[in-house]
Amino acid sequence: MAAEKMGMEEGLLVVSGTMGNLVSLLAHCNRGDEAIVGNLSHIFLYEAGGMSALGGIHSHQVPNQLDGTILLEDIESAIHKEDNVHLAPTRLICLENTHNRCYGAPLTPKYTQTVEGLAKKYGLKFHIDGARIFNAAVALRCDVRKLVKGANSVTFCLSKGLSAPIGSIICGSAEFIHRARRMRKLVGGGMRQAGIIAAAGIVALEEMIDRLAEDHENAKRLAEGISRIPELLIDVKRVKTNILYFDLAPDASIKPSDFLKGLNEKGVKILMVGARRFRAVTHYGIDSEDIEATLNAIREILAEAS
Repeated sequence: MAAEKMGMEEGLLVVSGTMGNLVSLLAHCNRGDEAIVGNLSHIFLYEAGGMSALGGIHSHQVPNQLDGTILLEDIESAIHKEDNVHLAPTRLICLENTHNRCYGAPLTPKYTQTVEGLAKKYGLKFHIDGARIFNAAVALRCDVRKLVKGANSVTFCLSKGLSAPIGSIICGSAEFIHRARRMRKLVGGGMRQAGIIAAAGIVALEEMIDRLAEDHENAKRLAEGISRIPELLIDVKRVKTNILYFDLAPDASIKPSDFLKGLNEKGVKILMVGARRFRAVTHYGIDSEDIEATLNAIREILAEAS
């Protein structure tokens, strides 16, 4: 079912998005190979260095732009084009869509296919970390197949926006999935209990994709509300899907840690990701009333501190 939605030959169930990316990289690369990744990518920042620790894969980090893309000239410059014994051979290019650290930015089909063309030009593999790829498809109003066209592999989460309690999927060619299945077993991801997870995954794929637009609207509503609070800073235009980041102003009347604590006490769960920066995500179970309740909680906390 997942493979059909992606326009690929086969799919493989894994426990998490991190496992999906790791298994994909292990299937594409040999020890000592190099993978090009964004410097703000989930693969580089938030997967415990698994590609290096478990795969012996060297990461070549290049800068992500504000919209989650990587400049084509930066990718091309990072590719080792000659057989040089001093350099790890470039094997793989990785993109992330939507891009978590870049405000959940969706990458367009045009950009993705340009990167695919670059990978093909140099005989490289192309992997997409599509943890929230359906959010991108809904935001861009396009078929998800267009977002992965030409990619050798894609991972996406059944959890997160699609709301299943657990699970992610890897999709690719039959040959790739055959190797990925061995890599999944290698890292302990083979499960006799897979049917229990798959059952929830079927619901996610059949019933939860179209409703992602609600999460996007709620995120925009939250961002617009935050923009009207003087002690908070946010770039509303960057909010395209269900992820937003905002900052506590330097002259705010409350410490960032106390601000976070106050929200927790009022039942609002967000993540602190920098000295004054916070991350909020909208998802199934959060409605417009919850957005208003969150904004009221923020106003009350700041008012009490002033």
